[in-house]
Amino acid sequence: MNNNNSVSLIGYYGSDEIIACSAWTSTSRNLSEDKKNRIPALINMLWRDGHETPFEKGMVHFLVDTEIASHIHLLKHRISSMNAESARYKELKEDKFYIPDDWKGICPDENSIKTGGRDWAEMLEAYTKTGNELYHQCLKDLEPTLGRKRAKESARFFKTYNSQIQADISFNMRSFANFLKLRNSEHAQKEIREIAAQMLQLVSEIEGNPFEHTLKAFNY
Repeated sequence: MNNNNSVSLIGYYGSDEIIACSAWTSTSRNLSEDKKNRIPALINMLWRDGHETPFEKGMVHFLVDTEIASHIHLLKHRISSMNAESARYKELKEDKFYIPDDWKGICPDENSIKTGGRDWAEMLEAYTKTGNELYHQCLKDLEPTLGRKRAKESARFFKTYNSQIQADISFNMRSFANFLKLRNSEHAQKEIREIAAQMLQLVSEIEGNPFEHTLKAFNY
C-alpha cells in the first residue's frame, strides 16, 4: 500500500507581472520595457516593506491526499479556501491511511500493549485496519435503527487521525507565504512540513516560472 501523503497542482492564476500591475494601478498600469525590467525590484520592495495586498492577485490551487492530522493544520489557515472529503456525507470505502516512515524499526518494550506487528509502524497499521473494519461494521449495524445519515456521521469515530482524505485547497500568494512560513518550517510537524515543501516545489516548477520573483521575495 502506498501510504504517503501527496500533492498535485491543479492550476494557478497570475504572475509576478500581474502582481506588479496591481501595485502600479495607483499610478499607471502601462507596461513599457523599462517597467517590465523593474518588476523584480518592485516585487521585492512590496513584500519587504509590507505592501502585501497586490500579492492577493496571484493564486495557486492544489489537490492534497493527507491524513486527518495534517488536514487539521490546513484548516487552521483560514485565509485559504478548502473543501475535502467528508465522512459525514459518505462512507469512506477506500480506507486510505498513513504510517509515519520514521516509526519503522522502533520496537515496543516488553510491557507495551501488543496490537500485532514487530515495530510501532506495524502496530499502528494493524490498529488502523481494526478501526476501519469496526467503522464499516458499525455503520452497517447502526443504519437500520439510526438511519443512514446518523450512522455515517457517528461511525467515523472509529476512524483514526492517520486516515487519509482528499482535500481541494487554494491560496492567494499572500496567504501562501503565511502558510509556508508556518508549515515549511523546522518547527512544524513532519507531515505538514512535507506537504508544504511539495507545494512550494510544484509552484517553483510551473512552466515559465511565473512567480519567480514573488518566491524570491518570500525568501524561497
